[in-house]
Amino acid sequence: MAAIQEYKCPCCGGAIAFDSTLQKMKCPYCDTEFEMETLASYDSELSNDQADDMSWQMGSGNDWQADELGSLNAYVCQSCGGEITCDENTAATSCPFCGNPVVLMGQLSGALKPDYVIPFKIDKNTAKAALQKHYEGKRLLPKVFKDQNHIDEVKGVYVPFWLFDTGANVNMRYKATKVRRWSDNNYDYTETMYYAVSRGGSIKFESVPVDGSVKMPDDLMESIEPFDCSAVVNFQTAYLAGYLADKYDVSSEKSVERANDRIRKSAEAAFYETVKGYSTITKETGSIQLQNAKVSYALFPVWLLSTTWNGENYLFAMNGQTGKMVGNLPLDKAAYKKWLFGLTGIIGIIFYAIYCLLWLL
Repeated sequence: MAAIQEYKCPCCGGAIAFDSTLQKMKCPYCDTEFEMETLASYDSELSNDQADDMSWQMGSGNDWQADELGSLNAYVCQSCGGEITCDENTAATSCPFCGNPVVLMGQLSGALKPDYVIPFKIDKNTAKAALQKHYEGKRLLPKVFKDQNHIDEVKGVYVPFWLFDTGANVNMRYKATKVRRWSDNNYDYTETMYYAVSRGGSIKFESVPVDGSVKMPDDLMESIEPFDCSAVVNFQTAYLAGYLADKYDVSSEKSVERANDRIRKSAEAAFYETVKGYSTITKETGSIQLQNAKVSYALFPVWLLSTTWNGENYLFAMNGQTGKMVGNLPLDKAAYKKWLFGLTGIIGIIFYAIYCLLWLL
């Protein structure tokens, strides 16, 4: 027995049927009428929709050379589990993520060699001065954050990033309306016209970054973007001298979902901006097909400040290339209570003055 195809109204989604009087398809819910040819064309377009194809070619990665491994040491933090890498001249250090002492493990092993690195452009003194300036005017910030001895704990860390490069063929379809309103002596009228809008084209993405560290909050790393990837150079261990390097603990395969999410949102936003002249625009369907998608591994420069306040750890980050700073600053509760009490008093005075003014009037 053949299956009966049910047509959905493109406007409201309700089931539509053929009206023998009108000789058209009509929706009983929104009263929209459709020519048979229009529905057939719309149905054909729906049947040609493609699913997303956002698969990536994962590189095998580069191996460390024996002479490179000999100049690098690995440290592990017994508190947060963070593993960092530094040159052979670093005898002992503290964890850049939580501030606790770290323990030497020996030579680096079990990691891929980075393809690229963005060298630090901002030195420690400049970073300290910028942080100190950033604290100015923040009266609710605890004093420990403003203490010069604490600022000495700023550490330069190369953070592992996976860089995603790809071309993308994008097809999007939208529901759009144009609404016209007018009135006469008897009635107010509203006319709504519905449109199916399609957009298709190609777009290219270069060096979409996804940090490869569990210890680095994703929102923190995304907030100090962008990094200027035109400044990347081929990795050499010499760039690590005087700095720490975080060892990646999120593989490129596990980072694909975040990369795809960023690419999808950027592509959808770019194509949405091309739809103009309508009262409302709603995305109906869309597909993204990646082409020549590849992944590389890089180290990006970040200045980190980690401190504990009232039993909680706070991580503050600065882009070591551009100087952009972000972080969740702690709150001095005593100062906050004084500020809130003062603000409440001011608001109370204002409301009292308004009340008195209204009473007089």
